[in-house]
Amino acid sequence: MKAVLIGIGQAGGKLTTALASFDDQMGFGAIKGALAVNTARADLQSVPFETVLIGQDRVKGQGVGGDNELGAAVMEQDIEQVMDALDGRISSEAEAIFVLAGLGGGTGSGGAPVVCRRLRRVYDVPVYTLGVLPGTDESGLYQHNAARSLKTLLGEADATLVVDNDAWKSSGESLTEGFDAINQNIARRVGLLLAAGESAHGVGQSVVDSSEIINTLRAGGIASLGYASTPASEDAAENISLITSTTRNALLTGSSLPGGTTAEAALVVIAGEPDRISRKGVEKARRWVEDETGSMQVRGGDFPTESDRLASLVLLGGLERSDRIERFFARAQQAAEQRDEHNNTQASEAEKNFQNDELDGLF
Repeated sequence: MKAVLIGIGQAGGKLTTALASFDDQMGFGAIKGALAVNTARADLQSVPFETVLIGQDRVKGQGVGGDNELGAAVMEQDIEQVMDALDGRISSEAEAIFVLAGLGGGTGSGGAPVVCRRLRRVYDVPVYTLGVLPGTDESGLYQHNAARSLKTLLGEADATLVVDNDAWKSSGESLTEGFDAINQNIARRVGLLLAAGESAHGVGQSVVDSSEIINTLRAGGIASLGYASTPASEDAAENISLITSTTRNALLTGSSLPGGTTAEAALVVIAGEPDRISRKGVEKARRWVEDETGSMQVRGGDFPTESDRLASLVLLGGLERSDRIERFFARAQQAAEQRDEHNNTQASEAEKNFQNDELDGLF
């Protein structure tokens, strides 16, 4: 799938950089353009592609300080500046637009829904969000921001691919190491998904194309992406059960949103050398995902690569709200109630606004 990336805020810019770099290093050619947008000048200095600094008249390049209402207002005010930077970048070659953002901060969580809404009015290709939820150890303000942003995005994007910060973070990592690892994990998984059908490493028996990704995400709402890989035998017949077990691991232990398995649609992509991929194994894996998700819209196919490993990607569209999501919204509600009870007269303006907010959308 040929896609254009737009990173909003600090996390969005880093994610976009990681994904574009992975695609370039692998030679897939799936990423057809990238743009980073932020309210903080310092966060844009290390971005290796075109950037847009917004809100200069209001925040002077210093960021919005975690205030996602201000982030949304600034993006609304300067949206034409962003659209002008995109002019010519989203060509007829692009099959989708991805807006990437961390949903806990101010610029990304506030600005991403604004950008999605405008893009859907202007362009005919699907507009997807890749949104990262804050971990359980991050502040109540981040939880509340993310809850409001996610609820808003579900109405503004064609689908929102959710990544739980806790899902791909290893224990014992520092905060910086954890975020870097998460960015690399997202880049590898999403990069492989977008590259399905774009690589010229051999000819598969049933190669996945962009229409199957689009149809899987057509249900809208929340989406998730699972991944797992394992060494493979040179004999495809010996990999039948291996493909099924790897797919099981991808969905049950390698998902971007753990615990979510009930969905309206799914796509199973098996990547590896064509001679190692068993069609019988792919079909068995597809039927297992059908049973596990309760969906009758489960697609499956190959992604030929030059690797002695087999990897399974499982994309779920129209994901039912899982226990993980319910706990996330409960944490956000609890954080809002705790802030309501906290009468600290020294609170920042952002915190005062936070005290009076309920878990509604940004618009």
